[in-house]
Amino acid sequence: MSGGVGPSGDIRLPKEGQQHESPENPRNSQNRPRRRSLFSFRQLNALAVIVVLAASGMVSLEDFAFVLFTLIYMYFISRVAFPPSSPSSVDPPVFGEANRLLGLYVLVGALIGLFLPIAYIFEGILEGDKEGIKAAAPHVFLLASQVFMEGLSFSRAFSLPVRVFVPVIYNSVRIFTLMEWLGSEISKVDEEYGGSARRLYVGRALAIANMAFWCFNLFGFLLPVYLPKSFKIYYSGYDDDDTKPKDNLAVAVVPFSPGGGES
Repeated sequence: MSGGVGPSGDIRLPKEGQQHESPENPRNSQNRPRRRSLFSFRQLNALAVIVVLAASGMVSLEDFAFVLFTLIYMYFISRVAFPPSSPSSVDPPVFGEANRLLGLYVLVGALIGLFLPIAYIFEGILEGDKEGIKAAAPHVFLLASQVFMEGLSFSRAFSLPVRVFVPVIYNSVRIFTLMEWLGSEISKVDEEYGGSARRLYVGRALAIANMAFWCFNLFGFLLPVYLPKSFKIYYSGYDDDDTKPKDNLAVAVVPFSPGGGES
């Protein structure tokens, strides 16, 4: 979703069409060419949401500037601080190839963070709830941008730490947009509110649910779990002098957890 939403890269489902290698020949993934389209279906959907919100005028210049900054900074740290381990191989995923628990987590994040807020915005257009739309739009825009950028980061041009950077920075910034959304929903007064009472309580519940989920995602998953494991995998592909990448990175990193996770 990444996280995201991965639904997210902060949390992501296994890639569609990913090839499974036999344990007897783990180097097949390096020798077999992989075709990758410019944008995935998930990225195109996220891009559509970005364009619609941007065209509606519900996105501030600050949010546009932030997305542009992250794009530039991704390329900067990829060249200066975290170059790809090997141009001929792809870093292994941080978690299992088919982790059902992670897949469910991604699905919940997509439902709470994207699908329900988008439905809430469309309903607000029908009911004339301009305040609710204006408060929810920045979160949806940034989360859709995160999904698009995560798809971009999962290419051979970017290393694993750069992939980690995307969900962490976007999730951190979205906490502030969620605080503004929650404050806007709580400050609504029934007598002055133009929409239905049901929408008033749904908006508050949705803002609270997003705040709780994405705070946990950042402070309970990304920072203490995803970030350390990703850097461990990345630096395990370098020699002791931290300057020369190992050629056998894709072979050296194997699943670590007896419960189905990976190192």
